Amino acid sequence: MSLLLLTTRGARSGQPHTTPLSYFADGDLCIVFAAAGGAPADPDWYHNLLADPRATVEAGTEVFEATAAVTTGQERGALSGRFAAVRPQLLQYRDRTTRQIPVVALTRREDRPSGR
Repeated sequence: MSLLLLTTRGARSGQPHTTPLSYFADGDLCIVFAAAGGAPADPDWYHNLLADPRATVEAGTEVFEATAAVTTGQERGALSGRFAAVRPQLLQYRDRTTRQIPVVALTRREDRPSGR
């Protein structure tokens, strides 16, 4: 299992919050699941990303700025299946809740200074 540290800005407070999450890499993307152990409500970090999709990711020795996007449809289903194959506990979390567990893709931001 791979872990990353996800730092988001609080939706209400604007303060940084760091959360350890399991993830898997899909090409250049880091894929995380807002499972919250199968809790009935989405985790705070997910609400923070809905308010502001910018985040900082620390994975291994890398630290980078990322933009979060919630996956849908076939993409969401395919990513869920692949992650569950590696981490079957996701299926237990899914069975504990009636909500659909959000699947979030974190894309490295390549912010470039405006051309001068």
